[in-house]
Amino acid sequence: MRAFFILVSGLLFGLGVTLSGMVDPLKVLNFMDITGTFDPTLLFVMGAGLAVTLVGYRIVLGWQKPLLAERFHLPVRSMIDARLLAGAALFGIGWGLSGFCPGPAVASLVFGHLPSVIFVAAMAAGMVITRRLAPRAG
Repeated sequence: MRAFFILVSGLLFGLGVTLSGMVDPLKVLNFMDITGTFDPTLLFVMGAGLAVTLVGYRIVLGWQKPLLAERFHLPVRSMIDARLLAGAALFGIGWGLSGFCPGPAVASLVFGHLPSVIFVAAMAAGMVITRRLAPRAG
């Protein structure tokens, strides 16, 4: 049953980013080009996502436990440290240079475009290298 909900969630996410056009890296790059071909679409997508998340968290965190787990798994660390800042900077630089965000990049694989494949392969390699080289944060 859990695998079914994971599949449905992934399909819903993929459908959402595809319909919103966020699988097209030019949408993101044009959003960042405020003096040229500015496209505010990303702002509306992020705003809608934030609104759904705020409402969803208020509802779900009122439950005693999640539907498909024994307990909620919420972040316990709230400190802003060098590791968090470096990760955020790398994410932002990669997003700004490529126009790909990890989720939409994976969703865009269904279209078979070479830039999507290269980005996701590089992202996966970076994840493997980071897990092997970086010490585990407590």
